[in-house]
Amino acid sequence: MEVLEDIRTRVYRFGNKTADGNSTMKNLLGGKGANLAEMSAIGIPVPPGFTISTEACTEYNELGEEAVLAFLKEDVEKAIENIEDIMGTTFGDNENPLLISVRSGARVSMPGMMDTVLNLGLNDEVVKGLAAKTGNDRFAWDSYRRFIQMYGGVVLGMKPESKDDIDPFEEIMEHLKEKREIQLDTQFTVQDLKDLVYDFKDAVKKRTGHDFPSDPWQQLWGAVIAVFNSWNGNRAIYYRKMNGYPADWGTAVNVQAMVYGNMGENSGTGVCFTRDAGTGENVFNGEYLINAQGEDVVAGVRTPQQITKLGSERWAELAKVEETDRAENYPSLEELMPSMYKELFEYQNKLENHYHDMQDMEFTIQDGKLWILQTRNGKRTGAAMVKIAMDLLKQGLIDEKEALLRIEPNKLDELLHPVFDPKAIKRAHIIAQGLPASPGAATGQIVFFADEAKKFRNTILTRIETSPEDLEGMNLAKGILTARGGMTSHAAVVARGMGKCCISGAGALKIDYKNRTLTVDDKEYHEGDWISLNGSTGNIIEGKVATIEPTLSGEFAELMKLTDKFSTMEVRTNADTPKDAKAARNFGAKGIGLTRTEHMFFEVDRIKAMREMILADTVKGRKQALEELLPMQREDFEGIFEAMDGLPVTIRLLDPPLHEFVPHQLATQKELADDMHISLSAVKNKVAELHEFNPMLGHRGCRLGNTYPEITEMQTRAIIEAALNLKEKGIVSKPEIMVPLVGTMNEFIEQETIIRETANKVFEEYNDTIEYLVGTMIEIPRAALMADKIAEYADFFSFGTNDLTQLAFGYSRDDAGKFLPIYLEKGILTVDPFEVLDQEGVGQLIKMGTERGRSTKPNLKVGICGEHGGEPSSVEFCYNTGMNYVSCSPFRVPIARVASAQAAIKAGSK
Repeated sequence: MEVLEDIRTRVYRFGNKTADGNSTMKNLLGGKGANLAEMSAIGIPVPPGFTISTEACTEYNELGEEAVLAFLKEDVEKAIENIEDIMGTTFGDNENPLLISVRSGARVSMPGMMDTVLNLGLNDEVVKGLAAKTGNDRFAWDSYRRFIQMYGGVVLGMKPESKDDIDPFEEIMEHLKEKREIQLDTQFTVQDLKDLVYDFKDAVKKRTGHDFPSDPWQQLWGAVIAVFNSWNGNRAIYYRKMNGYPADWGTAVNVQAMVYGNMGENSGTGVCFTRDAGTGENVFNGEYLINAQGEDVVAGVRTPQQITKLGSERWAELAKVEETDRAENYPSLEELMPSMYKELFEYQNKLENHYHDMQDMEFTIQDGKLWILQTRNGKRTGAAMVKIAMDLLKQGLIDEKEALLRIEPNKLDELLHPVFDPKAIKRAHIIAQGLPASPGAATGQIVFFADEAKKFRNTILTRIETSPEDLEGMNLAKGILTARGGMTSHAAVVARGMGKCCISGAGALKIDYKNRTLTVDDKEYHEGDWISLNGSTGNIIEGKVATIEPTLSGEFAELMKLTDKFSTMEVRTNADTPKDAKAARNFGAKGIGLTRTEHMFFEVDRIKAMREMILADTVKGRKQALEELLPMQREDFEGIFEAMDGLPVTIRLLDPPLHEFVPHQLATQKELADDMHISLSAVKNKVAELHEFNPMLGHRGCRLGNTYPEITEMQTRAIIEAALNLKEKGIVSKPEIMVPLVGTMNEFIEQETIIRETANKVFEEYNDTIEYLVGTMIEIPRAALMADKIAEYADFFSFGTNDLTQLAFGYSRDDAGKFLPIYLEKGILTVDPFEVLDQEGVGQLIKMGTERGRSTKPNLKVGICGEHGGEPSSVEFCYNTGMNYVSCSPFRVPIARVASAQAAIKAGSK
């Protein structure tokens, strides 16, 4: 990258009801910076500050620290002067000091993934001036010890790197608490806080070999660089990969004047949501702490109180706290500071109406004055996402198209997860109660450390509180349980974003990391013990609890109906059984795009006949074995056709090589020899004969049907007879017979001839007919190239992107695990091509195949049946390619339906 000219704007100011940017500039200013500018411009009380752009972060990563700081120096100095003018304070001044916060801010919300430094600008002299100015020694020294702790961890690298490391600052504080026999940070005296400051500075000197920096400007530049570096920190990288965010986005840096929630009993800090982030209910809610700074709320060190009286009463009910005790000891903000609550309520209402979406806000009350520190579109569960979108539509805040575009298709998966069986819940033994931080049902074995979340197949990550370093373990666990923290803690916010069941603030839990035990009411649970979490009620349950399939909400049904209004590309399902077919139809599938007939042959009563067919040395012998399979296969098709009454069903003829059906263990080979009254050596010889060096490219698919045409004849007869049998019952079958692995036109012609001749024989026997199609799966690159020739004979194309991806890349899907993770880590590939369609390579084969096929047959029906059929970006590609349908697994049908509708809306708006 060439060095950018100094005229480029890298620093954008905001404050005092003016701003250089606005909410449309998220790519440049990050979500936080763009929204700070927007709020300032519309009159929300935002502490003044400035944003260093994401482009500066990209420059830093490419050009280095020295070059970027040279670009930034003059503009940052002027921006600090602007803050000084607005606040009437001076950065670094010993008598009237300006303190600032330095926060990250990517273009998308990444809660807890990057770093923050508060109270920057303090040193041994400034702290005295701050104490004198405010008349509050405790506040000044509390702010100083917090600053050293945060700066030491974020900038000077003193954070623990593993569960075995000790946070030096926490260790010092815990030692002092034990000595003073106190429990909370708020119980420290002024002298305690002074002692902590000097002990913290000693710890920094011992760990780093350098004194803690006292120059405010040195502190500022150190924090800016640390935020830039946090974009490439381990947890940020993991979060990006988890969500598919590109590494080259970079993060902005937000610098703001500090406002203080820790100035005493008339100050506080909190987080609030304009709607319930778990359920989507239109209820203002949130949590706050008196005499605290913002990090205290999200870190979960102190369990916060509720903002609204209603929320406080709900909390008391869950926590088993009497109303009189609640009102006295755990009052809501609405009760404790009614004027502040009223002002906050007005701002949350204004911001939701302005952004037309649920907002997640952070605020600070400093000595009776309310400041809004941040707003963003709130993270929410899949259920809340659907409800909020549909409610905003009904309220007229958004239109139907916007309601659909608000849906993240993959988050719909959360609504399809099993829930606890109500009958089983009634019998369950509830051992403790926490806050229902993120709904859902989770059953698993207890683990206490995030890096051990893989220890068991199903785990419940059980922590005193979580931190951003726990991200990977949280992602792997089935559920998350914390003893501390509230509904806005790190655990709660991240879990909701993941759609993960979470219970927080379960104060009855005694967690002992050293001995790996969880104690509740004198009963001890150990690592590996089973517990269950009901994230909708906050109940913590002993042992396993049975689950049932979920019932879908009214809003979900309304959303699905809305997709049909805009989507022009249908969604089918991949289903091999009537059960799967019925499930998919209930989710709105418009047919079956792939039924794999080989799966039907592996059942015990069928595999024997299949093996007899394979071992037969003559056509007559093979036909006799296939005669046994015919009624079984016909019965299978009848069940599927009945489940899909009136809808098309694409059936793929036998695809895998025959060696997959024969036994490879000596005991089963001997058993087969005895059953068939042949020698063991004959079985062994046949198995050896069927062995292939590269089965994926061997004797399979249409090659099998062309060398053993009796297989194609039997399967065709089973399909047509099944359809005719059901016709007599008034059930309409629409079979589409698909020939797999075609690479040449003649391969397809040979199979099509067998299929049509067999179908005509069955029609004569039944003296009746049905309509059917014969098409092919395009999964070999040559087929895409020869699509115009193949389309002369084929009624439809279905792109099998699993094999097409393997053959286009030359990757074996079964063996790619050895190198794909490394490729993704090094950036050789940006995504796994077996999960997300490779639009640049494989996608071009698909476009070419579609265009060439339709050049011969303009009305050629085209679809996709690979795993990509349920992946949203791949669905959009299919729509833009002009496909008639996509096909995916039953439980991804709703996801594909929304993605299809969104693709149509986006295409229409271009």
